[in-house]
Amino acid sequence: MKLMTQKFGEIEVPDNKIITMIKPILGFESLTKFCLVENEEMLPFLWLQAIEEGSVSFIVVNPKVLVDDYNIEVNKIELAELEIDQVKSVETYVIATIPDDPMEMSVNLQGPILINTENNFGKQLVLVNSKYNVCHNVMDAVEYENEEKVTQREEVIV
Repeated sequence: MKLMTQKFGEIEVPDNKIITMIKPILGFESLTKFCLVENEEMLPFLWLQAIEEGSVSFIVVNPKVLVDDYNIEVNKIELAELEIDQVKSVETYVIATIPDDPMEMSVNLQGPILINTENNFGKQLVLVNSKYNVCHNVMDAVEYENEEKVTQREEVIV
């Protein structure tokens, strides 16, 4: 399928790459079909592009890239809705927000998007009573990871 997008112009989306959101993204309830678009310059970030509306897309990233110990509990109902048989067939993404000052970029760790890669069903979860923030600063996460690596290197050297 050919899709005209605001960010990328016309792109080709194979039918087997179309993600059906069984529970829409909050605030975008009329949009249920998406695809992931990779842009080499932005990796590890991807674009979650709406199929029904070429002007709507979200920047997403695997949360483990930013928070090593990011783990969420998914209940049986949510697993059943996505028809998940194996955990390894699930990809998790969080939506990033990039304001005018890129140093203020944040991700929503409380609203992860799960995608079953076997059937391309997706769903945004809303984590209740979570230790994660709606606005987790990306630069803080990067700085923390860098500090951890330096500390680990220093421990190895000593």
